[in-house]
Amino acid sequence: MTNVPAQIVSANKAGVETLLTIANTAFASAERLAALNLNTARALLEDSVSNAKALLAVKDVQELINLQTSLAQPAVEKAVAYSRSVYEIATQTQGELTKVYESQVSELNGNVSSALDKALKNAPAGSDVAVAAVKSAIAAANSAYDSMTKAAKQVAEIAEANVAAAANATVSAVGASAPVASKSKKAA
Repeated sequence: MTNVPAQIVSANKAGVETLLTIANTAFASAERLAALNLNTARALLEDSVSNAKALLAVKDVQELINLQTSLAQPAVEKAVAYSRSVYEIATQTQGELTKVYESQVSELNGNVSSALDKALKNAPAGSDVAVAAVKSAIAAANSAYDSMTKAAKQVAEIAEANVAAAANATVSAVGASAPVASKSKKAA
């Protein structure tokens, strides 16, 4: 019985450490996202000023069309790069939080197994069947959790590949349509 307060203190300490880890991960992610947004806003402002100057220097319609075409590709590429960066930050944060969660589940499973072993030592004869059934249920739950985790990781990998393919297709489509737009305007 004298060990119970020490276990409670230890559990509270571990809980606080886990919360600090989660908070630090969230703050680091927010910091990276804020830096990305500031850098993007700065670049957008610089690009806008540069584009405005270029628009003011336009002398005829054909030059305006060519300028618009030349400005479209970099804008799309920058938007896609920004989206990729946001996605990368979110994915890394999710991965770090998943590691924390998995370690907590693992620790909880170890504690439950240890408690069951202690209970078995003090349990009346014949209760080992009930303890074995509980252990079997825990093992089945862990197996199901592992299967779901693997499936979720596969879905995330597929989604990431699809996002990358869609982003590349968007950039390619804009790049391909820009020369076509220029040629069709020249023909007219």
